[in-house]
Parts: sequence; structure tokens; C-alpha cells
Amino acid sequence: MNSVQELLAASVISIQNSCFIYPACQNCFSRLILDSRRFNCLKCGCAGEAKDASYRYRLSLKIADTNDLLDITVFGSCLDPFFGVTAENLQRYIQDFNQLSGETNTESSTRALVQAVETCFIGKRFIFGV
Repeated sequence: MNSVQELLAASVISIQNSCFIYPACQNCFSRLILDSRRFNCLKCGCAGEAKDASYRYRLSLKIADTNDLLDITVFGSCLDPFFGVTAENLQRYIQDFNQLSGETNTESSTRALVQAVETCFIGKRFIFGV
């Protein structure tokens, strides 16, 4: 992990993607390849059962300070306070919701999550460590 080089006060202009959670390798934090039963990390070779995969936040934002527009990505547990739960728990809640509601297409739960994230972040000012 890199250390913070400087702090930047900026406003969030937009959310760059709708995938805020990803299955992450516990060793190197790279995205895992998941199938119905197993996971595999292409970077370090870690493997295991899909049910044991851990999840991590990844929020890509377009931000603006007084001079520039920037694209940044915020990773990991620093987002826990904003979402109110860990990425792993949020992933479980989404899966449970989809199962309980009988959703075969996860588009509606994804759309609701995107709307909530946009409401919480867009137009708000934050201090980013870059």
C-alpha cells in the first residue's frame, strides 16, 4: 500500500461505475475469478471455495477541486463508515435480498444501490489522501 502524499479537498461530480464491491484476494487484494464453487487469484495463485471469498470496496469517482477534474478510485475499509457495513456484509445483504425477493435478475438491487451511493456522494465535498 502506498502512503498518502498529499491531501486534496474536492467535490464528487459523478460515480464512474456501478460495481462498488468486488471479490478480493486476501493476500494481494486483486480481483478474484469466481465460478459457482471455487475462486482463484490470477495474480498470486490463491484459491479456495467460492463461499469463502472475501469482498472489498472499490469506488471510482470523478472529483473536482478548484482547479482540476480528476478520476480517482477509493479502495477498502475506509469506505465502511459511508456504507455502514463492511463490503463483505453488504455483499451478503445483497445476496440475501435477491434470494428472499426471488430476484433472478440483480438489476433492480444494483440500481437501488447506485442511486443510494449517488445520493450520498455526488455534490458532497471530501478530503482525499492521494
